[in-house]
Amino acid sequence: MTLWSEWVRCVHALKGACRRKRTFLWMTVVLIAWAARPDLLGVTSFVRASFLNAGCYHLLLNFFHSNALVLPMLIEAWVKLAMTLFSPVTEAGYVIFAADGLKVAKEGKKMPAVKCLHQQSEDNTKPEYIMGHSFQVVSLLVTAGTGQVLAVPLLSRISEGLRWTRSGQRKSLLDKLAAMFLDVASVAAMPALLVVDAYYASRKVIDPLLAKGLHLISRVRKNAVAYETAPAPKTKKRGRPKKYGPKVRLRDLFKGWQAFIEAPSPVYGEKNTTIQYRCVDLLWRPVGQLVRFVLVKHPTRGKLILLSTVLDMDPLTVIKIYGLRFKLEVSFKQALHTLGAYAYHFWMKAMTPISWGSANQCVDRRSTTYKQAVARKLDAYHRYVQLACIVQGLLQHLAINFRQSVWAAFKSWLRTMKTDLVPSEMVVAQALRSHLPEFLLDSSNNAELKKYILDRAQCDRMPGVTMAA
Repeated sequence: MTLWSEWVRCVHALKGACRRKRTFLWMTVVLIAWAARPDLLGVTSFVRASFLNAGCYHLLLNFFHSNALVLPMLIEAWVKLAMTLFSPVTEAGYVIFAADGLKVAKEGKKMPAVKCLHQQSEDNTKPEYIMGHSFQVVSLLVTAGTGQVLAVPLLSRISEGLRWTRSGQRKSLLDKLAAMFLDVASVAAMPALLVVDAYYASRKVIDPLLAKGLHLISRVRKNAVAYETAPAPKTKKRGRPKKYGPKVRLRDLFKGWQAFIEAPSPVYGEKNTTIQYRCVDLLWRPVGQLVRFVLVKHPTRGKLILLSTVLDMDPLTVIKIYGLRFKLEVSFKQALHTLGAYAYHFWMKAMTPISWGSANQCVDRRSTTYKQAVARKLDAYHRYVQLACIVQGLLQHLAINFRQSVWAAFKSWLRTMKTDLVPSEMVVAQALRSHLPEFLLDSSNNAELKKYILDRAQCDRMPGVTMAA
């Protein structure tokens, strides 16, 4: 009961994103059903998990497509709530965020923004090319009292697949990620630092961040080059003074083994491991200013070159922060396989079917009605995924801040179960699922919400509710 009461309390903080009271009640029903559903079979699973009658299926479809749930306001409310629920990871006065891309396979031939995508993953269980949606995700790194670190998803958005115009400047994936992070950072209103992979080590990402006083840590490719600062001229000459000095191939710096320092590995989860590192501040031409490069020799992971736009940050801190980026991959795994965060099946009837291998869908020459229908369907995808981010974040909140209550309500067994550690999202969802009928029968709190659900429930499917109804 404590878990569900806290769940509903947190959901009430998101009420401002709903234009109507009925929309808020449906959103609450969806969030409750999402946490309690035993399968990942799309919207039909929400009907089963919350014991709703069959007629509610189409009402739920209308909810995801409704403008009454204002997406920008929902994102803002969730970011503000997450900053109060969790203890963010902070280093050198900066709150640490992580971002990366995620590709989700979609078989529907009438789904806007579906395109042929190349998977860079080296996992041999994945095909090299898929048809699907390409997302970019921004997460907040948080810490628990046990010392564990989790990545809480704040914002997930489809970043390619549609071409709205043939002329004019088009935004790249890098531009879109920078804009997403700036939106999140402006709501958080705290000094922020973004940790990303080598793909995002680009002027298009770094320049907008530096303009807002934000910073970035990433990996750079081993073929990257930088420049020493040009020495001041002895005599004044005409024209602009020379800025760039001799070129430095970063991989050549690994040859100077005398300059490397040995230290215990600061990477999360590593013990009794010694690394070697070297720190140099050089001019990087993409951003036209000094950045800090940290070269790392790891006994098992090999050589690595990291970049930090914070020039006074300790090199070991840079290594530590980049090591936390892996938590984003763990979060993706939970979102895909435990929550079904991307298991939507919203098709567009009026859309021309696409074929396998097709690229971006061009809608610039289509009618205004068609464009509006595509935009409506894209918003439905984003509402679905954003609510999934909220569900995952609330499960992580209960796991961190109500750990003992979660383990007490779990009442099951796992081979790897350790009650002194933060439980996974699956454990929290199982604990909530087992107590949902009890929560709905208790009318002491949230009576209006429970009545709203029970009035639409199929009582013969709900354990113990037949007599109460």
